[in-house]
Amino acid sequence: MPSKQMQRTRSKALAPLAFAAIGMLLATGCSKQEDPAAVEVTVQAAMVQNTSITQHIMADAVLMPLAQAAILPKITAPVKKFYVQRGAKVKEGQLLATLESQDLSAAVQDTAGSYDSAQATYQAATKAQVPEDYQKAEVDLAQAKANLDLDQQIVKSRTQLFGEGAIAGRDLDIAKAALVQAQAAYDTAEKHLEGMKQVSREAALKSAQGQLESAKGKYMGAEAQLNYSEIRSPINGVVADRPLFAGETAAAGAPLITVMDISSLIAKVHLSEAQAEMVHVGDKASIAVEGVEEPIEGKVSLVSPAVDPGSTTVEVWVRVANPKGTLRPGTSVQVSLAGKTVPHALVVPKEAVVTTNGGAHVVMVIGSDSVAHQKMVQTGIEDDGKVQVLSGVTAGQQVVTQGAYAMDDGTKVKVGAAGDKDAGGEAGGGA
Repeated sequence: MPSKQMQRTRSKALAPLAFAAIGMLLATGCSKQEDPAAVEVTVQAAMVQNTSITQHIMADAVLMPLAQAAILPKITAPVKKFYVQRGAKVKEGQLLATLESQDLSAAVQDTAGSYDSAQATYQAATKAQVPEDYQKAEVDLAQAKANLDLDQQIVKSRTQLFGEGAIAGRDLDIAKAALVQAQAAYDTAEKHLEGMKQVSREAALKSAQGQLESAKGKYMGAEAQLNYSEIRSPINGVVADRPLFAGETAAAGAPLITVMDISSLIAKVHLSEAQAEMVHVGDKASIAVEGVEEPIEGKVSLVSPAVDPGSTTVEVWVRVANPKGTLRPGTSVQVSLAGKTVPHALVVPKEAVVTTNGGAHVVMVIGSDSVAHQKMVQTGIEDDGKVQVLSGVTAGQQVVTQGAYAMDDGTKVKVGAAGDKDAGGEAGGGA
């Protein structure tokens, strides 16, 4: 049996050989790991296509009615009767409710009597009193003119007779005195008529007309107050709210009935200025509603010309038809708007583009030798799982869509179907 010293000597002799064998094994393993071409990876792939791509802008919104009217009574009075219930369809001008109005009816009757009286006074002033005074002034002027002409003839005749010595001087003096009086009467009548023309007649007519208009205004005001007791719909729509019951008092300025036009709904979205520049009135849009399988088509009806100073966004309205009333105001939806369109673009599936740790975008292009090579690319717009590639690839090339993550450049690949077990698996190394 060998001694302990001999065993220690043999162990020291074998130790270098063991370390050498382990080193060879490690070197062999490392060499295999560093050769990516020695491993074939099953992946999924797609062709680089030259096609049209449109950028879609997604935004959340809440559906609003096309038109809404919260009807506020202008008078405070108890509700006499409601003619509609919540949910009822109504038309513009339809009577919805009436308020108690006996006092208002009495006021209308009172003012109607005053208006009738003012009309009669105006008729009398314009057709009787004022024309009669004007005609009397004209007659007085004509009479004064006739007297003046007569006295002038008498003075002229007596002056001739006095010169011939046929009459005494006293008779001529009497005639001259009468002529002076006739001239004064004529001047007075003429001034009176002119006054009637310029002041008196106009003032009388204005006074009568003013009284008539005042009475008419009071009558119309009373009628308006009475009409306020009838609550009518200003728009076509559906009764969305009716908080009171018949007999309760409706307060002036407080909503009594709310009517909404839901034949079409508006989704209001807020976009950045850059996004809003790509949207125009009339552009097509779609609205996704929870619980509805297919998106609902709509159109852009308004792009605000101004930027909201608070949010620095632009408000855009998307109008969607709702003829059957299946959509309800207040529903949260997601709006998709068509933005920029590139008619001829190089497009790859979104999953084919891998982002490196440094933030660069790469794709794995499969060559004719079934070897994948890493290509850096610049990307453009995205839409529905597709990405525009601005540089780095050409149309017709094949790129890895599943399995490119962590794949080394120069990896041997096999393109498999989507259901293959190894398709999309990770390869050694890192991008």
